[in-house]
Amino acid sequence: MAGEAIAFYILTGMIVTAAAIVVGSKNIVHAGVSLVPVLLGVAGLYVLLRAEFLTVVQILIYVGAITVLLLFVILLTEGATGLRTRQRNEQVPLAAAVAALFLVTLLVALTRTPWALTNQPSAAYNIGAVGTSLFTTYVLVFEVAGLLILASLVGAIVIARKES
Repeated sequence: MAGEAIAFYILTGMIVTAAAIVVGSKNIVHAGVSLVPVLLGVAGLYVLLRAEFLTVVQILIYVGAITVLLLFVILLTEGATGLRTRQRNEQVPLAAAVAALFLVTLLVALTRTPWALTNQPSAAYNIGAVGTSLFTTYVLVFEVAGLLILASLVGAIVIARKES
């Protein structure tokens, strides 16, 4: 087996294990911290795909900024107090049916799609093209996303602030 295949299977195992901990953890802080190996594993998959720019963006933005922001929100709100409240969800059968339907759809799409294998990197993928399109074609979307992030940060601070 090739080295890339071994790395892929190791990264996939790490991602699936850490994601199971995120979903199954009863402590929300542990779930937030367990999100870091998931995001690092995805960055590792980007390395295997030879997408260095996406790897750096994944590590800087998702592993660094988003995870820290998520943990700050958890700690600023009362999510990390450790109070145990019994959660009831009456939509489990509906959620299971939707998940099963999604799985069947995904498997059908995976088996019926002709996958072209190539070792050549895409000609459209380079950092200059990404930067040029980000600041010319998609500048409005980029600015709106920045404003949305700013509004959500202000909202989190307002919600977390205690009135005296």
